[in-house]
Amino acid sequence: MGVPVSQMWTVARYVLSQKLRRVKRYPLVLMLEPLFRCNLACAGCGKIQHPTEILRQNLSAESCLRAVDECGAPIVSIPGGEPLLHPQIDEIVAGLVARKKYVYLCTNAILLKEHLHRFRATKYLSFSVHMDGPRAEHDEAVCREGVYDIAIDAIKTAVDAGFRVTTNTTLFNTADPERMGELFDTLMDIGVEGMMVSPGYPYEKAPDQQHFLHRNETVRLFRRLFKQGGKKRRVFNQSPLFLEFLKGNWQLECTPWGNPTYNVFGWQRPCYLLSEGYCETFKELLETTDWNSYGPASGNADCQDCMVHCGFEPTAVSETFGSWKGLMATARSVLLGPLPNQPLPEPPSPRQQPAEEEIRELVELTY
Repeated sequence: MGVPVSQMWTVARYVLSQKLRRVKRYPLVLMLEPLFRCNLACAGCGKIQHPTEILRQNLSAESCLRAVDECGAPIVSIPGGEPLLHPQIDEIVAGLVARKKYVYLCTNAILLKEHLHRFRATKYLSFSVHMDGPRAEHDEAVCREGVYDIAIDAIKTAVDAGFRVTTNTTLFNTADPERMGELFDTLMDIGVEGMMVSPGYPYEKAPDQQHFLHRNETVRLFRRLFKQGGKKRRVFNQSPLFLEFLKGNWQLECTPWGNPTYNVFGWQRPCYLLSEGYCETFKELLETTDWNSYGPASGNADCQDCMVHCGFEPTAVSETFGSWKGLMATARSVLLGPLPNQPLPEPPSPRQQPAEEEIRELVELTY
């Protein structure tokens, strides 16, 4: 796993403390969106389709830090929009680092070299650069030529300056595993700490609706992707159980409260990917959201093909540090290699009153 030992220990201790206190729902990563504005217009993005008056808005540094304190998650991801367009982004990051939160600042890297001097290299900050393929594929995904070269140059500069740098790759049904493997090798060669991969989610307002993956398409793609050898060991900054989930070898249920989202509208219900109303407080989000209505097993049509990290990575982490079965499967994957491929998964059966106890029983019976 491409993360510092101190970060893994912080997360493990946090999860175990929640388990010991018998807390049913707790956040792992806060998705903090200080703005929706961006300097790109990617065809697969549903986050920049807001009216102009909304795109002009920013969360203040004070409101961002208040949300972080209210939530209490040990990790904060700052997507957008493009966070480097926020006039107070350095103040926001400094406030998070002072709180010893592990921060992933998500950026397309167009402005990274220009703004790098505003930040201090620390184990608590990682620049997470969007890299959606080799040069031709990446520039096509972001709908602008030349962005790949800018991003690669910015990554090298940040790494040379001592910053942690990770990458984030969203895959669609046009992805070529061999070409993606070439990208991963390039990223490892230039010194990225680890890479994050995820299938794209079919945002309703995304201009391109033809290239999102269905569930079994996702499994087939990631089995081929992880089968690629590469020039050197590829490091992914994700839990082994989530990567096995992407390959259809481990069953996970969505825990949308694990990655709550706070943006200019408030606390987004229910998750980063779906927008079905907003809450004024995190407590209200946890206590008033009908969580049983979301996730593939709920029967919700919007959730059936979703295998995105923000819904399932928290589940994987919780199982890793919260159960012997998950811990042993993770250790086996790390020490002995990937789990053997299982038959392609059937669609989850809808249930009327899904409960966490039922999910755990189902996992126990299945494995």
